[in-house]
Amino acid sequence: MPPANHVHVHAHVLNGLAANTALPPELVDRLIAVAAADADFVDELVEREDLTHAQVVALHARVPETAFQLLDRGRGDPEWARRLAADPWHRNRERLASCPGLPPDVVETLAADPDVDVVAELALRATPEAAARLAGHPHAEVRRAVAWNEATPPAVLAALISGEGLPPASRCEVCDREETPYTHDPDCEHSDCDLPPDASCDGSHESAVHNIQHAALCNSATPTEAVAAFADHPSTMLRWALAERHDLPPEAARRLTVDPVPGIRAVLAENPAIDETLMRALADDESRDVRFHLAHNPNVPLDLLARLATTTKLGAALLPRVATASPAEVEELARSTDSTVRMLLALRRDLPAGIRDALAADPDAKVLKSIAPHPGLSEAQLRAMLDRHGVRVLARVATNPDASGELLEDLTRHRPPVQKAFREVARHRNATPRALLACLADIRARAIAAGHPALPPKAVVELLADEEWGVAEAAAGNPSLPRAVMQRLMP
Repeated sequence: MPPANHVHVHAHVLNGLAANTALPPELVDRLIAVAAADADFVDELVEREDLTHAQVVALHARVPETAFQLLDRGRGDPEWARRLAADPWHRNRERLASCPGLPPDVVETLAADPDVDVVAELALRATPEAAARLAGHPHAEVRRAVAWNEATPPAVLAALISGEGLPPASRCEVCDREETPYTHDPDCEHSDCDLPPDASCDGSHESAVHNIQHAALCNSATPTEAVAAFADHPSTMLRWALAERHDLPPEAARRLTVDPVPGIRAVLAENPAIDETLMRALADDESRDVRFHLAHNPNVPLDLLARLATTTKLGAALLPRVATASPAEVEELARSTDSTVRMLLALRRDLPAGIRDALAADPDAKVLKSIAPHPGLSEAQLRAMLDRHGVRVLARVATNPDASGELLEDLTRHRPPVQKAFREVARHRNATPRALLACLADIRARAIAAGHPALPPKAVVELLADEEWGVAEAAAGNPSLPRAVMQRLMP
């Protein structure tokens, strides 16, 4: 390891070691013993699943700042939470409020916190009972957080939308800072101003009320009857949130199909709540984005999907409707004369053997690229794909879970080389030592191969001195790293 880079690289090596699943308990103890707040490897230690209670306590004693992360993971001591709830710095109390499973007395303390940000953070994850109480908080930002919380009771969410049954809010983020009436200039030149461009308050906290309604509309727990009327609301943001709801009433959906905003029609098109009549109307929408989203609707009729495949670029992701096609529908798609339709079907990974094999012999390269990663293909089938289409399918063949070590080695020797294939081989479970060594020559595959347990230990050790920090860190995290070397790297 070059002396000039020793400290910098060593820090990344320690990160890798701290995350190494094969690191013996006594070496975990060694790292804990030298842990400090400014040591990057502390985060990796916190994430370890094998930490004992004694190690958790020792780590917190060395780096008290880990309390938040440990509480987040349900591994902290309730007393830490009680101490943090009384921390004079409000950002620490706010961070604590985001932790799950806090003791009831800590929740009560945070719910009464004088800082609005602390209470709002708590409200985002509060239990139904606590959320119901916080819905009447005098500050609108706390109410907005309650409206986002999916644990909030439906009746409370309906009240937050209508304002009925709750005492009016007395403060919002606008009147906290400015004299009312006030409307924030969208072109505000103050660099330290973080008010939203449309923030306004004339005493009724109108922009805050709008934000509460938006949060409640986005919340799936809000009752359908409380949201239906927003289909004609002048706010684009509220109509957009309504269009995404899976309990969208038919009449509201019909009105949204003619919304002037293409983005709203697009999210509506993907919504499984709309019926076939609306889908067929949206299939003729002038916006490509609308047609693209319609193709991703899990209920779109197959004939309509086939039509969309010829008029709209759909990419190479498995579509929900194709993923749930019945056996008869799968056969129908496989017989399609349109290669794009066959390509969409080939993206499934649970095809019957006969259909899988037929697609593996398809003359179209894009169909082969989609079917190449399918489990169950023989080596002969994979090699036949390579013989026919070479570099066009090579990287996808490398992703096949059943590709043999010998085939993977051959892929790394292909000329011309396919750079993406090296990355796929480097992460493949069947990669041989020889294939992985070949991957080290590719700059982007190098860090992936460095962490592969099949990489020869000698190569792993050499990579600890690699000038690319990501490679050194991956090598240090490799479970094949010899224990003696782990011990030697300890600070």
